[in-house]
Formats: sequence, C-alpha cells, structure tokens
Amino acid sequence: MKKLLLISIFLIASASMFAQGQQKIGYVDSQIILAQYAPAIKAQSDLDAIAAKFTKTRDSMVTVLQTAYADYEKQKEMMTPDKQREMQQSLVAKQQTIQKFEQEKFSQQGGQLYAKNEELFAPVKAKIMDTINEVAKEEGMHFIFDKTGEVLLLYADADFDLTYKVLDRLKRTKK
Repeated sequence: MKKLLLISIFLIASASMFAQGQQKIGYVDSQIILAQYAPAIKAQSDLDAIAAKFTKTRDSMVTVLQTAYADYEKQKEMMTPDKQREMQQSLVAKQQTIQKFEQEKFSQQGGQLYAKNEELFAPVKAKIMDTINEVAKEEGMHFIFDKTGEVLLLYADADFDLTYKVLDRLKRTKK
C-alpha cells in the first residue's frame, strides 16, 4: 500500500513536472553509502561487537540448559516424581530466562541491540541526509530517490509538494 501510494505521488509529480518544464531527478544507493562511509562502518562495527557479546552470553545460557537437560534425562529414571517435577520446573525456568534475555537484548520492540542501533546510526543518518540535501541543491535537483529497496523519496523541492492539495481533495471527496 505504501509503495503504491509513493508511486502514485511520483506519477502525479511527474505529470506536473512535464507541464512546468524540465525537472531534475536523482537517486542514491544508500547501501553503498553505508558500506563506504567511515562513520557508518564504525557504527556497524560497534553494533556487531555488542551483538557478538549478547550472542555469546545467550549461547552459554543455552549450553547450560542443554547440559542440565542431558543430566535430567540420564537421571530421571532414578528420581522420585517430586524430584522430577522440581528438575522439570528448573529446566522450564532456565528456558524462560533465555527467552527473556533474547527479548531484552534482540527484540525490535525495545531490545537493547535495536536501541543501540538507533543510537549509533542516528547521527550517521542525519549527516547523510544533510549531505543529500546539500548536493541536491547544488546540482539543482528537485527530487532524490533511494534506489535501495522500496521507492523512497529522500529530497523534494518544496515547490512541488502536493501533500496538502491531495489532503484537501481527499477531505472534499468523501468516497
């Protein structure tokens, strides 16, 4: 839906551009920029180090759980039913601890790794966007798209912003 909306906006803008004269459109490949821009490389390296630390901790927790489970399997025939339940509860608690750790560290909804990614890359992204805006103005560009992934408009000359006209028309036609 988002992609369709962006394409529709682009088509409307394109029709407007041809009516008004020659417009300059450019694009960037953000993956290449991120792969070659030193601060982005440093931020990714720092993020990878944090992820490796979290992964190592999780892996050691999993090893402890696997060892405890193997011990339980070897000894369960000799255990009383109460001892079996106690060991099973201990195994479940270890599993839940691992799941909680993974949620706290790796979740995209509030995980520490996700938050650190945002923290490390926010200034990098801001600098990249500032530079895109500067280059676009110097080159006389009206629109800049990112060719990586989905269609994404990164810069637009404010004179060609049709957002409020589209909203006004949408509000007037209640279909």
